[in-house]
Amino acid sequence: MIVPVQKDEEFISDFRDADRVTGAIHIWWLGHCGFLVKWDKFAILIDPYLSDSMSRKFEGTAHAISRISERVVDPLFLEGIDLVVCSNNEPDRLDPETILPLRAANPGMKLVLPAGNVPEADAILGSAAPPFIPVNAGTYTKWGPFDFHGINAANPKIRRDELGNSKDLGFVILFGPFALYHSGETVWHTNLVKEVRRWSVNLALLPINGEARSDQPGSSMNGFEAAAFSKAISTSLAVPCQYGLFDRGNASTGEFSSCCDRLGQRYRILKLGQRLTMGPMTDPSAGKALPSEPYSSETGLGY
Repeated sequence: MIVPVQKDEEFISDFRDADRVTGAIHIWWLGHCGFLVKWDKFAILIDPYLSDSMSRKFEGTAHAISRISERVVDPLFLEGIDLVVCSNNEPDRLDPETILPLRAANPGMKLVLPAGNVPEADAILGSAAPPFIPVNAGTYTKWGPFDFHGINAANPKIRRDELGNSKDLGFVILFGPFALYHSGETVWHTNLVKEVRRWSVNLALLPINGEARSDQPGSSMNGFEAAAFSKAISTSLAVPCQYGLFDRGNASTGEFSSCCDRLGQRYRILKLGQRLTMGPMTDPSAGKALPSEPYSSETGLGY
C-alpha cells in the first residue's frame, strides 16, 4: 500500500495551519483525481474519493478493483470545506460515501457539478445532499470569491443530456489573482486549448492514465498529451493526477515528467497527502479570449 506523507490528524493539522501563509494557494493531492484547495480561509474539494465504495461495489465480479493507496483522511472529520466540485457522475468522483460524511461535517457545504448530472446526483445522494450549484460548458457560476467556468470534457466524447446540458466538465476556477484548471476526465479534444487559453492559468491539474486500445478509445490524456497540453495552454505549473489509487488502470509519471523536461514546462509531482503552496505566477505567453456567459437554468447552453 502507498502510505500518504501525512494523513488523518497530521493532514488536518496541516490543512488548518496553511492559513498562516497568506496571499498564496495551498493544494493537497488526495489520490486519483482528488485535490483539496485552500485560499484566504476558503476551501474547495475537487473530485474527492475518500472511501472504499468502489471496492465493495465490484467485489466478486469481473470488474473487481482494490485500493493500492491508503486513504488520506476520513471525510467525516474534515471540517472547513465550503464547496465540493464533481466533474462527472462516475462513482470515483460523485461518491456518496465521501460527499455525505463531508456534508455532515460541513452543514453549509455546496456541490458544484455539471448541469446534466443534477437528477442523478439527487438520486444518488438523496435528501441529505448538499445544495447543488450547476454549470454548463461555456458558462460560469459564482459562489463567494470563486467563479467556476465550465470547460468541455470528452471521455472520449462530449456527453450531454437530452436537453443539451453538460454531463462531463473540467473547470477553470477563478479567485483573487489565481486561475486554476482541473480538466476532469478528458481526452485532448478539438476545442480544449481554445477554451482554456482564455485565462492565464496558474496551475493545471491533468490526468495521465489515458491508454487507447484497439477495442476501446482512451477516456483521458496520457502523460505525453498532458505535458504537451500544459505547454499549449501556457500554464505556469502542471500537476499530474488520475493514477496511484487502484490496482488497475495505473500510469507511471515518468512519461509526463520527461516530456515536460523536454518542452521546458514547469511541473510538480505530488506525493499522496502532500501540500503544494504557490503564489500567482503566470506565463507571459498565456492568452485571453471572449468570456463565458453566466450560467442559466435554461437548457441547451454551452458549445
